[in-house]
Amino acid sequence: MQTQAKPTDTEYRDREMDEELADVLTAISVVSKRLARKLNTLSRQDKQETEGEKTDEQGE
Repeated sequence: MQTQAKPTDTEYRDREMDEELADVLTAISVVSKRLARKLNTLSRQDKQETEGEKTDEQGE
């Protein structure tokens, strides 16, 4: 059973609270993007190291 918001409920929403929520969500997005870049970098480094080890083993 769902309750529906009454038209008067939206009148009480605090504009500052909405802006703060938007700022928090933006900050989460920025941090997520940074973490994704770091994970990609680490993944590439790990792949290069693994390929380097294979190359060294073949040369022996």
